[in-house]
Amino acid sequence: MTERVDEGESRLIEQLEGRFFKTFLAVFREKSFSRAADKLGYVQSTVTAHIRSLEQACGKKLFDRLARGVEPTEAGVEMAKFARQFASLSDSLEEAMSRIETPRGTVRLQALESFCVTRLPRFFGSFFAAYPDIRLHLETGFYREVVESVSNGRVDLGIVSQRPQQSDLDFFPLREEKLIVVASPEIGRIHEREGWEGLRGVRVVGFGSRCVYQTYASELLSAHGLGDGDALEFASLEMIKQTVRSGLGVALLPEVGVEAEIRAGELCALRAEPVPLTHGLVARGGRELNAAPKRLKQSLLDFFAAGG
Repeated sequence: MTERVDEGESRLIEQLEGRFFKTFLAVFREKSFSRAADKLGYVQSTVTAHIRSLEQACGKKLFDRLARGVEPTEAGVEMAKFARQFASLSDSLEEAMSRIETPRGTVRLQALESFCVTRLPRFFGSFFAAYPDIRLHLETGFYREVVESVSNGRVDLGIVSQRPQQSDLDFFPLREEKLIVVASPEIGRIHEREGWEGLRGVRVVGFGSRCVYQTYASELLSAHGLGDGDALEFASLEMIKQTVRSGLGVALLPEVGVEAEIRAGELCALRAEPVPLTHGLVARGGRELNAAPKRLKQSLLDFFAAGG
């Protein structure tokens, strides 16, 4: 007996479709096949076919046709209870699936301080407006620190100034940058009059030996026959700019980070070939990211691909 009931239920379920319930509820509300068709964007024959399929599935007439419209039969009134439950269940299921797809959780990102200051504020504003359930743990670090943190899994993603030479890391280019030599206007005038010879003993101001910017700066000065001089090291881009502005040395910095000061005449760019860099995103190779880091990664790639 139980088997026969189960088989009967199975046959009924196999004949029912969600769109039939949607059409039924529209007819039930509008009390008209034609008005229901207009609401749903169907032709009337489609509405008729859907109701006929429901009637065949349950073996009952669901609507009585009247001179002006239709009225639900007793079976139709009963069907409406279950159709509403089906619609509610469908909405709940859709909401549940949407929650699963919505990225949430904490992303651990480590990046160069200069890149954070100059490139990321506008990105983060739009990103968190779109994904309020994602929390960010952001820290700054130098190139080797970022690479090591990503490689050992301490952070999910990193942003560095060049492609790491490690097979366990994937590199995704974000933005081409130019490093330029900047100095105070006074040192700039000396350079204009005397060339690089006039800068003998000049200090290199930067983030320190752990930063590739300072390495490039030292190499550039050496190429012009100058020694390193006394290096001044600071952890902050703003401190470096303030120190250079006061005439205590020169620095090799991203052009985007000093554009405002150059326009204001507070700093000047010395005549030298700019050093090209490609800042990019690094992630552990062969590792599937969770939803939140995955969304941040793709959003960063999209943002910079669009010129961010």
